[in-house]
Amino acid sequence: MVETKPPSILLLMGVSGCGKTTTAQRLAKRLNWAFRDGDSFHPCTNVEKMQAGIPLTDDDRWPWLDAIGAWIDELRAAKSPGVVTCSALKRIYRLRLLHNRHDVRLIYLKGSQQLIADRIARRRNHFMPPTLLMSQFAALEEPRGAERPIVIDVSMPPNRVLERILTLTRLHEPRDAGVGHAMVDEQ
Repeated sequence: MVETKPPSILLLMGVSGCGKTTTAQRLAKRLNWAFRDGDSFHPCTNVEKMQAGIPLTDDDRWPWLDAIGAWIDELRAAKSPGVVTCSALKRIYRLRLLHNRHDVRLIYLKGSQQLIADRIARRRNHFMPPTLLMSQFAALEEPRGAERPIVIDVSMPPNRVLERILTLTRLHEPRDAGVGHAMVDEQ
Protein backbone atom coordinates (compact mmCIF):
# COMPACT_ATOMS: atom_id res chain seq x y z
CA MET A 1 0.00 0.00 0.00
CA VAL A 2 1.38 3.39 -0.95
CA GLU A 3 0.06 6.39 0.87
CA THR A 4 0.15 9.84 -0.64
CA LYS A 5 0.29 11.86 2.53
CA PRO A 6 2.00 11.31 5.87
CA PRO A 7 -0.08 10.73 9.00
CA SER A 8 -0.82 13.56 11.41
CA ILE A 9 -0.97 11.33 14.50
CA LEU A 10 1.29 8.37 15.27
CA LEU A 11 -0.09 5.76 17.69
CA LEU A 12 2.70 3.53 19.01
CA MET A 13 1.43 0.23 20.40
CA GLY A 14 2.79 -2.96 21.89
CA VAL A 15 3.29 -4.79 25.16
CA SER A 16 4.83 -3.12 28.18
CA GLY A 17 8.59 -2.84 27.80
CA CYS A 18 8.66 -2.78 23.98
CA GLY A 19 9.94 0.80 23.95
CA LYS A 20 6.74 2.74 23.26
CA THR A 21 7.50 5.70 25.52
CA THR A 22 11.17 6.06 24.66
CA THR A 23 10.53 5.77 20.94
CA ALA A 24 7.51 8.09 21.01
CA GLN A 25 9.38 10.75 22.98
CA ARG A 26 12.25 10.63 20.50
CA LEU A 27 9.86 10.80 17.53
CA ALA A 28 7.97 13.74 19.00
CA LYS A 29 11.19 15.60 19.72
CA ARG A 30 12.62 14.91 16.27
CA LEU A 31 9.39 16.00 14.54
CA ASN A 32 8.57 18.80 16.99
CA TRP A 33 5.13 17.20 17.54
CA ALA A 34 3.00 16.98 20.69
CA PHE A 35 3.50 13.85 22.80
CA ARG A 36 1.45 12.01 25.41
CA ASP A 37 2.20 8.71 27.06
CA GLY A 38 -0.91 6.55 27.14
CA ASP A 39 -0.19 5.63 30.75
CA SER A 40 -0.90 9.26 31.72
CA PHE A 41 -4.55 8.75 30.72
CA HIS A 42 -5.09 5.88 33.20
CA PRO A 43 -7.30 6.67 36.18
CA CYS A 44 -5.69 6.06 39.58
CA THR A 45 -7.74 2.89 40.07
CA ASN A 46 -6.15 1.32 36.98
CA VAL A 47 -2.63 2.21 38.13
CA GLU A 48 -3.34 0.78 41.60
CA LYS A 49 -4.58 -2.49 40.07
CA MET A 50 -1.49 -2.81 37.87
CA GLN A 51 0.84 -2.00 40.75
CA ALA A 52 -0.83 -4.82 42.68
CA GLY A 53 -0.19 -7.18 39.75
CA ILE A 54 -3.87 -7.37 38.78
CA PRO A 55 -4.50 -7.31 35.01
CA LEU A 56 -7.01 -4.72 33.83
CA THR A 57 -10.38 -5.79 32.47
CA ASP A 58 -12.02 -4.39 29.36
CA ASP A 59 -14.31 -2.36 31.62
CA ASP A 60 -11.20 -0.80 33.18
CA ARG A 61 -9.84 0.05 29.75
CA TRP A 62 -12.81 1.72 28.00
CA PRO A 63 -12.56 5.08 29.83
CA TRP A 64 -8.77 5.04 29.35
CA LEU A 65 -9.10 4.40 25.61
CA ASP A 66 -11.78 7.09 25.31
CA ALA A 67 -9.47 9.60 27.03
CA ILE A 68 -6.70 8.80 24.56
CA GLY A 69 -9.18 9.16 21.69
CA ALA A 70 -10.34 12.52 23.03
CA TRP A 71 -6.74 13.79 23.10
CA ILE A 72 -6.24 12.61 19.53
CA ASP A 73 -9.43 14.42 18.50
CA GLU A 74 -8.27 17.62 20.22
CA LEU A 75 -5.06 17.56 18.19
CA ARG A 76 -6.89 16.79 14.97
CA ALA A 77 -9.38 19.62 15.56
CA ALA A 78 -6.48 22.00 16.13
CA LYS A 79 -4.69 20.58 13.03
CA SER A 80 -1.72 19.79 15.26
CA PRO A 81 0.32 16.63 14.76
CA GLY A 82 1.11 14.33 17.67
CA VAL A 83 2.53 11.08 18.96
CA VAL A 84 0.74 8.96 21.55
CA THR A 85 1.42 5.57 23.10
CA CYS A 86 -1.06 2.90 24.08
CA SER A 87 -0.58 -0.82 24.57
CA ALA A 88 -3.72 -1.38 22.41
CA LEU A 89 -3.23 -5.14 22.70
CA LYS A 90 -6.62 -6.18 21.37
CA ARG A 91 -8.06 -5.39 17.97
CA ILE A 92 -11.24 -4.03 19.53
CA TYR A 93 -9.17 -1.43 21.46
CA ARG A 94 -7.38 -0.34 18.29
CA LEU A 95 -10.65 -0.11 16.38
CA ARG A 96 -11.97 2.19 19.10
CA LEU A 97 -8.89 4.41 18.73
CA LEU A 98 -8.71 4.34 14.92
CA HIS A 99 -12.43 4.59 14.08
CA ASN A 100 -13.02 7.51 11.68
CA ARG A 101 -9.50 8.75 12.35
CA HIS A 102 -7.91 8.01 8.97
CA ASP A 103 -4.96 10.31 9.63
CA VAL A 104 -3.86 8.24 12.64
CA ARG A 105 -1.15 5.70 11.82
CA LEU A 106 -0.60 2.59 13.92
CA ILE A 107 3.02 1.70 14.69
CA TYR A 108 3.37 -1.78 16.23
CA LEU A 109 6.60 -2.18 18.19
CA LYS A 110 7.15 -5.92 18.09
CA GLY A 111 9.64 -7.97 20.09
CA SER A 112 9.97 -11.49 21.43
CA GLN A 113 8.73 -12.27 24.92
CA GLN A 114 12.32 -13.00 26.04
CA LEU A 115 13.65 -9.67 24.70
CA ILE A 116 10.86 -7.71 26.37
CA ALA A 117 11.21 -9.65 29.66
CA ASP A 118 14.94 -8.81 29.71
CA ARG A 119 14.15 -5.12 29.18
CA ILE A 120 11.52 -5.05 31.90
CA ALA A 121 13.90 -6.75 34.33
CA ARG A 122 16.31 -3.81 33.88
CA ARG A 123 13.62 -1.13 34.17
CA ARG A 124 13.28 0.90 37.36
CA ASN A 125 10.46 2.98 38.84
CA HIS A 126 7.63 1.78 36.59
CA PHE A 127 4.22 0.77 37.90
CA MET A 128 3.91 -2.21 35.55
CA PRO A 129 5.42 -5.26 37.29
CA PRO A 130 7.23 -7.91 35.21
CA THR A 131 4.69 -10.49 36.41
CA LEU A 132 2.03 -8.97 34.11
CA LEU A 133 4.09 -9.41 30.95
CA MET A 134 2.83 -12.95 30.34
CA SER A 135 -0.79 -11.73 30.51
CA GLN A 136 0.04 -8.98 28.01
CA PHE A 137 1.46 -11.45 25.48
CA ALA A 138 -1.55 -13.72 26.07
CA ALA A 139 -3.93 -10.82 25.33
CA LEU A 140 -1.97 -9.52 22.33
CA GLU A 141 -3.80 -9.72 19.01
CA GLU A 142 -1.22 -8.58 16.49
CA PRO A 143 -2.54 -5.85 14.19
CA ARG A 144 -3.15 -6.71 10.55
CA GLY A 145 -5.01 -5.78 7.40
CA ALA A 146 -7.38 -2.83 7.62
CA GLU A 147 -5.56 -1.54 10.72
CA ARG A 148 -2.68 -0.73 8.34
CA PRO A 149 0.04 -1.36 10.91
CA ILE A 150 3.63 -0.46 10.41
CA VAL A 151 5.44 -3.31 12.16
CA ILE A 152 8.80 -2.42 13.67
CA ASP A 153 11.23 -5.02 15.04
CA VAL A 154 12.40 -3.61 18.39
CA SER A 155 15.44 -5.85 18.53
CA MET A 156 17.12 -3.20 16.35
CA PRO A 157 19.09 -0.42 18.04
CA PRO A 158 16.86 2.52 19.14
CA ASN A 159 18.25 4.88 16.49
CA ARG A 160 17.43 2.35 13.76
CA VAL A 161 13.89 1.91 15.15
CA LEU A 162 13.39 5.68 14.99
CA GLU A 163 14.76 6.00 11.45
CA ARG A 164 12.67 3.06 10.26
CA ILE A 165 9.47 4.66 11.57
CA LEU A 166 10.33 8.01 9.99
CA THR A 167 11.05 6.36 6.65
CA LEU A 168 7.96 4.13 6.59
CA THR A 169 5.61 6.97 7.58
CA ARG A 170 7.22 9.23 4.97
CA LEU A 171 7.90 11.82 7.64
CA HIS A 172 11.33 12.26 6.13
CA GLU A 173 12.89 11.13 2.90
CA PRO A 174 15.41 8.30 3.17
CA ARG A 175 19.02 9.43 3.33
CA ASP A 176 20.15 6.60 1.08
CA ALA A 177 18.74 6.78 -2.44
CA GLY A 178 18.58 2.97 -2.47
CA VAL A 179 16.03 2.85 0.35
CA GLY A 180 12.45 2.34 -0.83
CA HIS A 181 9.31 4.12 0.24
CA ALA A 182 7.22 1.15 1.37
CA MET A 183 4.63 2.09 3.97
CA VAL A 184 3.90 -1.20 5.67
CA ASP A 185 6.06 -4.00 6.98
CA GLU A 186 3.72 -6.94 6.53
CA GLN A 187 4.35 -10.24 8.19
